[in-house]
Amino acid sequence: MKTIVVTSQKGGSGKTTLCAHLAVEAERMGDCPVWLIDTDKQGTLSVWHERRNAETPQRAEISLTQIEKGLTALANRGAKYCFIDTPPTISEQNVTVLKLADLVVIPVRPSPADLWAVSHTVALAQEEGKPFLFVITQSKANANITAQTVAALSHHGRVAKTFIADRVHYAAAMTDGRSAPELANKGQAAQEIAGLWQDIKSCFNENNNSLNK
Repeated sequence: MKTIVVTSQKGGSGKTTLCAHLAVEAERMGDCPVWLIDTDKQGTLSVWHERRNAETPQRAEISLTQIEKGLTALANRGAKYCFIDTPPTISEQNVTVLKLADLVVIPVRPSPADLWAVSHTVALAQEEGKPFLFVITQSKANANITAQTVAALSHHGRVAKTFIADRVHYAAAMTDGRSAPELANKGQAAQEIAGLWQDIKSCFNENNNSLNK
């Protein structure tokens, strides 16, 4: 089983939305079973999941003190991927979760504030020796700030080729427990999520050391 931790020190980066969408996409593409774990006290991912009609992805309610044992149990049950949502802060809790990651996904909006916050998250991942991947979220078409953000992030590590644009479909789908591709399976959001999931899967087919040179 591969454990993917979605984390960012900056609130509003689209962390929970990304976590939910990627988990659904993995199931849709047959990369299953997929599980979700919500470690954020706000519980937004849990609320989304409770509103969801589909039975997959499944969510495990595991306390932080039992999370390592919980992940082992999920792996023993045949889980292929587990996505973990985290609080928007640097804490011992996040460090505990990062230690268990096979890949750390760091969503970043194209803004100076998000860039300033990235260094702490990157430092934690590097300290734990974990490969990480930046994902541009809430991007706007043809905006210079997006290109500038990608250039700045590239100095720290790898940036996913697929950007997640600022689209109404993402928020609209989340309100009733769905994903944007489920809302409009041939729309641009669906293409973005499909492309991003392939970007993430490719990380597991490469030597970890090549991710963050």
